[in-house]
Amino acid sequence: MTAPAEPHPVREFLLERGADRLQHPGGTLYAHVRRVAGLLAKWGASQEVQAAGLCHACYGTDGYAPALLSLAERPVLSDLIGPRAESLVYLYASCDRAAVYPALGQGGPVPFLNRFTGVTRTPPERDIRAFLELTAANELDVIRHSPAMAAEHGPPLLWLFAAARQRLSAAAWQAWSLQPAHQTEPADSEPIPWPDSQAG
Repeated sequence: MTAPAEPHPVREFLLERGADRLQHPGGTLYAHVRRVAGLLAKWGASQEVQAAGLCHACYGTDGYAPALLSLAERPVLSDLIGPRAESLVYLYASCDRAAVYPALGQGGPVPFLNRFTGVTRTPPERDIRAFLELTAANELDVIRHSPAMAAEHGPPLLWLFAAARQRLSAAAWQAWSLQPAHQTEPADSEPIPWPDSQAG
């Protein structure tokens, strides 16, 4: 297991920007991003991906509008967590989910629509895998802390990650396959036997 990447300056920065005052399923945004970073650490993600997990909502997301920084402040976050981690935060924030999610399980290059600019580009596979790992951690934490979100979004998310599981780490896919969509806590059961046609 990789140690959580939560350097003190990042934690203080998130608090200064009010992450502990924004509501989010399971408490506050600050509590949520710490749990997401913890999941990524547990799954063995790199320090850069963990840092991106801790800051993934800084520019807001397609599913969570409040932002801690404006896009003009990207250099501020880059200086704090490094260019690679910041680029993953921006990639995550910029995702038009309705356009991008269906392509994640299809294999091959992923057309990635930027909701800020309206431009579609093809990120390198390394970035797509990091994006998907971050997405898996974020969404797993959300459905574990919101029965309503689990009921509405759990089944399609599980289908998404099943289709794209070749791009996920084994640990991330196991966590999702052990998480029945109707439950809000991890279950002690065997992984769901998805057919090969859903492998993506």
